Amino acid sequence: MNKMFLLSAAAAMFLGGCCGNNPAPSSADAVLDAIATRKSVRKFDTSRKLDDAIMEKLLRAGMAAPTAMNRQPWSFVVVSDPAVKNEIASRHPHAKMAADAAALIIVCGNKNNGIPDKGTEYWIQDCSAATENILLAAHALGLGAVWCGVHPIDERVDAVREILQIPATHQPLNVICIGYPAENPPPKDKWVPSKIHSIKW
Repeated sequence: MNKMFLLSAAAAMFLGGCCGNNPAPSSADAVLDAIATRKSVRKFDTSRKLDDAIMEKLLRAGMAAPTAMNRQPWSFVVVSDPAVKNEIASRHPHAKMAADAAALIIVCGNKNNGIPDKGTEYWIQDCSAATENILLAAHALGLGAVWCGVHPIDERVDAVREILQIPATHQPLNVICIGYPAENPPPKDKWVPSKIHSIKW
């Protein structure tokens, strides 16, 4: 099956093309292929921009993620301004590629909208699920992306919060750098059967 067909079908699956609980085999294969072939891209084609329609598809994918008790604690800051991208690149030690990305999505968690008491930190899981959805959607759409961690390193949190004026009620989890890829690194095979335990450890 043609790889472009697989990725196009994956995009349809992620972004509203699939209805019901039993997707057609081609859609299932496309989703599994997108998961297996997604990789971190750190070099971008600076001549190509992302239009609003693509950004909305990525954000819709993020908001389709599972979330504890449907609290949906996420918020997203979209950055395409070169000056802001450069500032983030200069202050995050592992996000230098942010300067060349077409856009950044900063995934933030609302600490006041999660599950109370012992479930307060579930915002991290919810926002991580949203992040992975965005990464997979970007790959399915032919884009490249990389997840740059922010939380829980205070220096990174403080820098991103200051640059983007994020309120104290929200915690930046990560910076996702997105654009059209200028490199095509091979996906990593992370299948390690020895890490699987049956019934008991």
